[in-house]
Amino acid sequence: MAQREVIDGTLTTRARARLRGLLLALPGGLWLLAFLLLPMLSLVAYAFAGRDEFGNIIWSFTWENVQAAIGYDPVGALTADPSDDWAPHHLQILGWSFWVAGVTTILCLLIAFPLCFWIAGRPERWRPVLLALVLLPSFVNLVIRVSAWELLLKHDLFPAQFAQWLGLVGEGMSLYPSSLAVYLAMVSAMLPFTVLPLYTSVERLDWSIVEAARDCYAGAWRTFRHAILSQVGPGLGAAAILTFVPTLGMFLITDRLGGSKMSLVANLVAQKFKAVDFPQGAALGLALVGISLLAVVAFTWLTGRDRRGEVR
Repeated sequence: MAQREVIDGTLTTRARARLRGLLLALPGGLWLLAFLLLPMLSLVAYAFAGRDEFGNIIWSFTWENVQAAIGYDPVGALTADPSDDWAPHHLQILGWSFWVAGVTTILCLLIAFPLCFWIAGRPERWRPVLLALVLLPSFVNLVIRVSAWELLLKHDLFPAQFAQWLGLVGEGMSLYPSSLAVYLAMVSAMLPFTVLPLYTSVERLDWSIVEAARDCYAGAWRTFRHAILSQVGPGLGAAAILTFVPTLGMFLITDRLGGSKMSLVANLVAQKFKAVDFPQGAALGLALVGISLLAVVAFTWLTGRDRRGEVR
C-alpha cells in the first residue's frame, strides 16, 4: 500500500497528488495545444511547402520560402550576374520593423518610467484610479483608436493646422500618412502594456536601499543605477518585452496611418496571405516568431545580469 503523506494541506499519496496536478493542468494544456502548438505546427508546415506552376501547394520539403523571406530572389538567380541573386527588400523591411519597434519601446519606457513613480507617490486611495485611467484606452478596440487618430490628424483640425502654420506640412494637408502619425498611435496603443508591469516593480521598491545609498555618499547616477534600477530591472525587462514584441507584429497602425511610406514585416505577412501566397506568408511569419523569441531572450538576459551578479 502506498504511503500517505500531507501534500498541499491534504493527506494523500504522491500518485494521487500527481494525478490531481495533471487534471488541474489539463485544461490549460489543451488550450495551449489547440491555439498555440497546432497553429505553430501548421505555420511550419506551410513555410517549408512548395508550389507548382499554377500556385497550388505541394507538400514537399523546400527551403525556397525561407530563402525568399530573407531576400533570395529566384528570378534574379536565373541571370548570370551573382548580385541579382539577393534582393535587400525583405531585409530592409525587417530592419525597419526593428527600428520602429525599438523607437516605440524606448518612447514608451521614457513616458512610463516617471509616470509609474508619480502614480506610486500618490495617496494609496488614488493609485488604483490613476492606474485604471492609464489602462482604460486599451479596453477600446484598436480599430476605433486608429480611426480616432485619423480624425484628430485631419487637415482641418488644430494639430494639422498648427503644423501647416509652422511649415512642416503643405497647406490643406493632413498629418497622416506619416512616420509621426505611426509613432503617436504606436505609443498610445502600447503605453498601457508598458506601465502595468513596470508599476508593479516601482510600487514594491524598497526605499531604505535608496536611503542607504545616499548615506554612503553615492551620487545621483550611482543611487539610480544601483539602488533603483537594480530593483525595478525585472519590471523594466517585462515592460520592454510586452512593448517590443507586439509592436513587431503590429500592422493595422502602419497600414492605416503609414500608408505606402511605412511597411513593416507584419504588413508584408498580411499582404502575402491576402494574395493567397500561404507558403511565403508562413515563412515570413515564422521569421517574425523567431525574431520575437530572440528579442525575449535578449531582454531576459540583459535584465537578469544584475541578479546574477555579473555587473557591479
